[in-house]
Amino acid sequence: MIEGKTPEETKVVMTELVLPGMTNLLGNLLGGQMMHWMDIAGALSCMRHCNLHVVTIAVEALEFRHPVRQGEMVSLMAKLIWTGRTSMKVKITATAENLATGATIITNVAIFTFVALDADGNKTPVPPLLPQTEEEKQDYMDEVNAYKCRCR
Repeated sequence: MIEGKTPEETKVVMTELVLPGMTNLLGNLLGGQMMHWMDIAGALSCMRHCNLHVVTIAVEALEFRHPVRQGEMVSLMAKLIWTGRTSMKVKITATAENLATGATIITNVAIFTFVALDADGNKTPVPPLLPQTEEEKQDYMDEVNAYKCRCR
């Protein structure tokens, strides 16, 4: 039996600075750049969980709540919310900080799904996720129930 891990043990925090080459004509961070950073943070969280290489198989939700401006600092926090036999779902939350004022705002929230791969590139089992807090248990059960609905 593969030993499980808690969501907190999968937590990854990344910090990035929005530079001019990462923005559109309005001075806002390109959506594709944010998705790229979220994909990396999500993959690292999943790799921390299973200690294997992973690949992205789905972006189930990606909300753009607020633009991120050039010169702002983006912090991405990724943490697993569900595991299946070979797949893992990770919630990624991005916040932007205005470095001149210190003001922060949640800019993006996403759910990505990754699958673990063995040395030959085949899907391989992952450890179970062991939710601890009420919020972690609720996130996990929300995914279990969503999975049941899709399978009907």
